[in-house]
Parts: sequence; C-alpha cells; structure tokens
Amino acid sequence: AALRRLAGDLPRRLQAVAATAVGLPRTRIHGDLHLGQTLIAGDEVIFIDFEGEPARPVDERRRKDLALRDVAGMVRSFAYAAEATRANLPSLSESEAERADLLFRRFDAEADRCFLAAYAAAAPCFSAPLLDLFVLEKAAYEVGYELANRPDWVHIPLAGLLAAARRLLEGEAG
Repeated sequence: AALRRLAGDLPRRLQAVAATAVGLPRTRIHGDLHLGQTLIAGDEVIFIDFEGEPARPVDERRRKDLALRDVAGMVRSFAYAAEATRANLPSLSESEAERADLLFRRFDAEADRCFLAAYAAAAPCFSAPLLDLFVLEKAAYEVGYELANRPDWVHIPLAGLLAAARRLLEGEAG
C-alpha cells in the first residue's frame, strides 16, 4: 500500500535522476556484486565471479555502466545479510527479538554508512539520488526473484524498494 501511494510521483522523479547520469564516466562493472561475490584475504577485499547477472543477456553484461550499479548491489546485500541472519535466529523472547531487530537495523545502517563513505571518498561522481535509483532498480529485480524462488523472503526487497523510493522523493523536496 505504501508503494502504491508513492507510485504516482515516482516516474517523474526517476526520469529526473536518470537524466543526471548523462555524460558520467562508464566503466566495466561486476554486474552482480554482493557479499557472496567477495573474499577477504588478510586486509584485502577481492571481488570474484565477474560473469555479471546471469539472467541478463551477455551483450548487456559486457556494456560499460556506472560503477554505482555495483555499489547498489552491495548496499542491497547488507540488507539481505541482516535479514538472513535474523531469520536463522532461534526463538527469542519479545524483548530479545526487539533487541535483535535494533542490532540488525544498526548493522545494515552502519554497513551502508561505512561502505558509502569509503566509496564516496574515492569516487568523483558519487550521487546519492543516482545510487537510490540503482538501489530501487535492484530491489525491484529482487522482488521478482524472490516471488519466483523464495516468496517468504519477498519482504526483504520490498522494504528496500520502499526505502529507496521514499529517499528519492524526499530528495526531490530537499
């Protein structure tokens, strides 16, 4: 219901944000970047499996794109890490569940904050609205994936979709 309420204003805002990408530098991207595509070796992070999103055509996966598309994949992955861990917790009392919820929300927010601060410091073209556009796109893809494969997880991308839509519309007002 909350997404439906935002649907009328969203297309115009998405077009305006997408227009800001015109002329920005493109590069080869991973195309399916998430925590499962990373290895930690000592003090290094190594990205693996550069085939891109398997559901996309090869020609599309080979095209240069904005690096923010991969950043959005990692942002969405932090939300999945928190939710998947929460789903595997044993039964908790109400107060324990509330504390766990707070900790998982804090993990997701802090992981986003640290990752995005490091990325923004190194990226000359960082744009929060453009990132939210890619987060929204990624979450929309995840909704379809979850409906087809794990319907009981669809709440994870729906929450991400709603949050990104709200940020995009709030950014328009600000």
